[in-house]
Amino acid sequence: MKSPIIGVLPLFDTDKQSVWMLPGYLKGIEEAGGTPLILPYTDNSKILLKVCKLCDGFLFTGGQDVCPSLYGESDKNSVDLLPTLDNLTKTVFDYATSKDLPILGICRGIQILNVFFGGTLYQDLPTEHPSNFSHHQEKPYLNPCHKVSLSNGSYLNLLLGTDLLLVNSIHHQAIKKLGQNLEVEAISEDGLVEGIKANNYKYILGVQWHPEYNFEVEKSSKTIFKSFIDACL
Repeated sequence: MKSPIIGVLPLFDTDKQSVWMLPGYLKGIEEAGGTPLILPYTDNSKILLKVCKLCDGFLFTGGQDVCPSLYGESDKNSVDLLPTLDNLTKTVFDYATSKDLPILGICRGIQILNVFFGGTLYQDLPTEHPSNFSHHQEKPYLNPCHKVSLSNGSYLNLLLGTDLLLVNSIHHQAIKKLGQNLEVEAISEDGLVEGIKANNYKYILGVQWHPEYNFEVEKSSKTIFKSFIDACL
């Protein structure tokens, strides 16, 4: 059976000035039947497109905040902005959508997907969307900390066979205004959009939670990875 090559967006440590990767992203892809390939940390489009041509799909990983200028706002409460990562991601997004190749966005991934579709973000949830519970849980990150409701008849609702899902949560930004041609897949207990799927594309799915931390023990996370890899075949 074919093992689709998945381009994985790199993580960047600003303190160490180094590229790194969480093994859960790679192992989640591998166990679902894919072959992960970490993309180079560069905004040189020529280099990126050479590597993109090797890939059957792309995983948009978590990480630093999205530059507010991308959605027409000034920086108010963002942390550790990385323009190189934003430019890199846009090049990959443009390539993937032009070829209708699948994208799975996780945490930062769902946020920047929403921005690329014309949406906006809460720059800092504690100040802009106060809640009775935190969206930034303590370790271990594989444990669930809140519920999300899956939209009736949505892709995730049908895929996972449930209306309610317990998820982990490690973020301080989130979707504010929903992007164009996006469907809401999941909503948190305090009203945040935590899952999206793009219309008019084969497979562009984003989740705010972190299946890479718990796919080995959580069936829904394993199923999400498998659905992504199957779409890349």
